[in-house]
Amino acid sequence: MKNLFKSFVVYVLVFEAKILLKRHKPIIIAITGSVGKTSMKDAIFSILKKHYPTRKSEKSFNSDIGVPLTVLGLPNAWNNPFLWLKNLVDGFFIALFSKDYPTYLVLETGIDRPGDMSRLTSWMKPDMAVLTRLPDVPVHVEYFSDPQSVIDEKMKLVEALKPEGVVIYNHDDEIIQKELAEVRHKAIGFSRYLPSQFTASNDQIFYHDDVPAGLSFDINNLSENHTVKISGVVGGQHVYTYAGAIAVASQCGVAVREAVDDLSTHMSPPGRMRIIKGIKGSVLIDDTYNSSPTAAEQAIITLKEIKQAKRKIAVLGDMLELGRFSPREHERIGELVAGSADVLFTIGVRARKIAETALEYGMSEKNIFQYDDVAKAGRELQNFIQAGDVVLIKASQGIRAEKIVEEVMQEPEKAGELLVRQDSAWLARR
Repeated sequence: MKNLFKSFVVYVLVFEAKILLKRHKPIIIAITGSVGKTSMKDAIFSILKKHYPTRKSEKSFNSDIGVPLTVLGLPNAWNNPFLWLKNLVDGFFIALFSKDYPTYLVLETGIDRPGDMSRLTSWMKPDMAVLTRLPDVPVHVEYFSDPQSVIDEKMKLVEALKPEGVVIYNHDDEIIQKELAEVRHKAIGFSRYLPSQFTASNDQIFYHDDVPAGLSFDINNLSENHTVKISGVVGGQHVYTYAGAIAVASQCGVAVREAVDDLSTHMSPPGRMRIIKGIKGSVLIDDTYNSSPTAAEQAIITLKEIKQAKRKIAVLGDMLELGRFSPREHERIGELVAGSADVLFTIGVRARKIAETALEYGMSEKNIFQYDDVAKAGRELQNFIQAGDVVLIKASQGIRAEKIVEEVMQEPEKAGELLVRQDSAWLARR
């Protein structure tokens, strides 16, 4: 009955969203990839909202139900059937009678299972497709026959582009380059390493009073060169995010200099390599939104790059939905963290492979701590932390590692503002 009701709600919302799009004809910017979609969406929105009426997907509303909700400007009713029925009624009036509508829609499009992107693009045709990264072992691969099937599903977004549509893509990603080889749409690349239309260079962490404070890099577009500086976040993956957002904004008519200025006040979404003050004078790097092999690798590389730290502590939980690739990928992360952190905390059964492999690659057994749940890990970490420590916390969504961040952040009363999954529906699952 529950699935039948959901199918009915999705059918009606999509029908209403199609009417609305046909009436107002907004310019649709749709984002896909295995990492960085939400950060890219928020960065693009931070720029465009200062120049045009713009709407974005709220949080990570990227599913068959989240995208039509965004198009219609309606909230998620979660498990309340009466609020869903209200949404359907409100959607009817919005679809038929709304007068004002945003010029740009910035939509995050995600997939969990085969057919997800096909269903979405059966009614939503983007003007611009933004590709973040397509790694060898993408998240959700356990629900597909192989990694290529995940890539094929995501690339259906490009296939759905309008005839005059544009692809904005990560030029450093070999898989994306291969997939775009025969695409006839206009393509604009952004990169850190290979020359492209928007090339980032000289990326580095900057510090205030010997504490990591943010990242900076130079962005080059033909003859233009500007310095981008973002506070409160670290990680090379964000360089791609901001370079890509500048590329999108430029395609929308925003000057590069203006886009750079607009990003100067941008705040990365919670749980994406955010810098948070920790207890006892420590620094937390909160990357708890989700995890995958590629994202975990990037986070650990960033931890290694930090220069000012008494101890570098990696708190790593299970990476879920990897299917048969899970043991190998957890082992690979264990090898990487052994040469990047001084201390390792792991959470979950799968993450034991990280600890075992870190030990094999030279990390001292006395610096490796293993836990089955976040509650105990958080309490132990609270006792373990010292002044000057830098602590990276990362795990898949299902592990709920944000609870560890709340346990060791200096101002836990700000959890609702700074951490992921703090709305009532998530908190009820504690």
